[in-house]
Amino acid sequence: MGMRPAGVQRGQRVLVYGASGSIGTACVQLAKYFGADVTSVCSTKNLELVKSLGADRVIDYTQEDFTKNGETYDVILDAVGKLSFSRCRGSLKPGGRYNPSDGLQNVVLAPLTQWIGGKKVIFPIPPRYTKTDVLFLKELIEAGKYRAIIDRCYPLEAVVEATEYVETLHKTGNVVLTVNKSNQER
Repeated sequence: MGMRPAGVQRGQRVLVYGASGSIGTACVQLAKYFGADVTSVCSTKNLELVKSLGADRVIDYTQEDFTKNGETYDVILDAVGKLSFSRCRGSLKPGGRYNPSDGLQNVVLAPLTQWIGGKKVIFPIPPRYTKTDVLFLKELIEAGKYRAIIDRCYPLEAVVEATEYVETLHKTGNVVLTVNKSNQER
């Protein structure tokens, strides 16, 4: 989710890298809900989807490197674990926060950047999602302010195939395993 630990607020500039994946589609929608100006980075095939989620600007990473366009952000959310703090540092405003979804180096950088320099790595360990977080998402869904993006559904018996598809790193949104009634009775 990344919004709560990153402290996203109204009027801030937020960049979501990997905006068309499961974490990214959630981050785009939540950042917009909190009033941020959202720039999303994704592949060509997902530009329209990400725009439909509310992104103010969309960057096609196959055409442009956001770290070289001179724009700066209050928060950079790496939803796919493909960036590094050093690569993003120049694209962060003073006091900006880099919130990765992956990376062992971030375990070390998070506490170090709290004391050194104005730009920080936000990497809560372990990530915590409370009952309040789940109820908040439920309310957004019921109000029509959040939608889960589903790429494919697989029956539980096809969990290996579903995992193989996810591991291609080309899914859009979420992959769902369905459990039918006969599986539940076992």
